[in-house]
Amino acid sequence: MSNIEPVRIVQLPDGTYTYADHLPAIQAPPAAPQVVHQHIHHAPPDRTVQRIALGSGIGAGTVAAGVYFGPLLVGALTAIAANLALLAFLAAVLAWGVVSVVKSIGGTDGKAAAKTLAKARKRRR
Repeated sequence: MSNIEPVRIVQLPDGTYTYADHLPAIQAPPAAPQVVHQHIHHAPPDRTVQRIALGSGIGAGTVAAGVYFGPLLVGALTAIAANLALLAFLAAVLAWGVVSVVKSIGGTDGKAAAKTLAKARKRRR
């Protein structure tokens, strides 16, 4: 005789059948080492504004437009701000250059003109 027990099957109260023994099957160790590929994902964007918009009865098209044009608007405003900062820096450098040249070239008239330019520059700040 063999020592193998028969598989026990039981009927549940809902009429379905299941195995009485729920032990996992024994698996053989893998022949080769396993390689784990881990994919790191960024956190999903915050959708609070979209949920509020949908909850207040705004259509999905409006929400989709906000999702698309919101970051686009931020990018455009950032580019405009960077351009304005560059232009302000360029204007300051040019004003400094003009004052330096006028001071070095001119005599008393040049110094008076440099003072006038410096005063005008201080008033704009």
